[in-house]
Amino acid sequence: MQIDFHHAVTYVTARIAGFPHEDAEIIAYSAQYVDDATCSGPVCFNNGARYHRISSAHVMWDPKNLVDGDNREVWLPFHFLPGNGNLEGDATPEGKFINKLICLPDSPVAKDMVKAAICDRDKPYGLHRLGIVMHVYADTWAHQQFAGVLHEVNEVEKARETGKTGVFKNLDTFLGDLLDDAIPALGHGRANILPDMPFLSWQYKNGRKEPVSRNNTEEFCKAADRMCVAMKQYLAGDPEAKVTGLDEANLAAMKQLFKSIREKDGNKRHKQWLNAISDGTFKAGDTPIAEELVYNDKGRNSWKAEALGSAVELPEYEYNDGFLTSNWKRFHDALQMHRLTVSHEILPKYGICAA
Repeated sequence: MQIDFHHAVTYVTARIAGFPHEDAEIIAYSAQYVDDATCSGPVCFNNGARYHRISSAHVMWDPKNLVDGDNREVWLPFHFLPGNGNLEGDATPEGKFINKLICLPDSPVAKDMVKAAICDRDKPYGLHRLGIVMHVYADTWAHQQFAGVLHEVNEVEKARETGKTGVFKNLDTFLGDLLDDAIPALGHGRANILPDMPFLSWQYKNGRKEPVSRNNTEEFCKAADRMCVAMKQYLAGDPEAKVTGLDEANLAAMKQLFKSIREKDGNKRHKQWLNAISDGTFKAGDTPIAEELVYNDKGRNSWKAEALGSAVELPEYEYNDGFLTSNWKRFHDALQMHRLTVSHEILPKYGICAA
């Protein structure tokens, strides 16, 4: 998924679930920032203070994607959550270990991840962690059948559109034109942007020559609905709370936007979503959600600039007391806690030692 879903849809879903504007902004920013936090390492201050951050994404052509240890630290916990064949506990799906790592929508692993965030909601970074988890949770639908490791199961061949959007004349040719063989078989790299297009219905053969069919619109709607349930449970402070997902009117409005905005460029789709939000397309209860929403991952209005006093990477920053309570620092606190929890607490319960 891209910024239109991770930022705009997450914001709308949070508001529908019952979060006020300010909290929904933090959740949505955090959800999208998972894709934009590509820097890691220490942040040093002029008073001797120091903070160590981790990254939650690599750019497409980052050589770290070819280093299995590096990419597992990023892609498994943040983008391709292992699904364990949808089996509970340490039960093992048939076949090789890779079958435990393939991402699956709303798997038991994903449910445990959501539960952990709800149980940790009273931490200073609770909302930021919820946003991170909503990113990963949503991606279990978009990234299903792919794994966050270098493996032939991620091959994509004979891709073709089963709908009639007219955006892609020929999917197989589109992928071939992008030097498919030069892209590592990591996650959905060989499928390029196809899993991220909300309007697309398509099919392909994976590295095992198995046919895979996907209706992205329906999968994205399912993701938003389950996110709404999770966020209502977060507000209730109970991961087992019996709550409903999206109401019929809001779900229909989302589905219409998914289907009608036929742009390859995620930023262009995002802009149209922000216009729809400001126009009051969606409602929280009986009240239109009419907010002027923005997202700045870089520049003077970014979380990073607010926390560090600079939007660029520097060898040393001037320390300010607000750093410890800044959104940027809390996001990175949450990022580290999320990776630790997923990699060292949740996955081992399923017999998965992968990062």
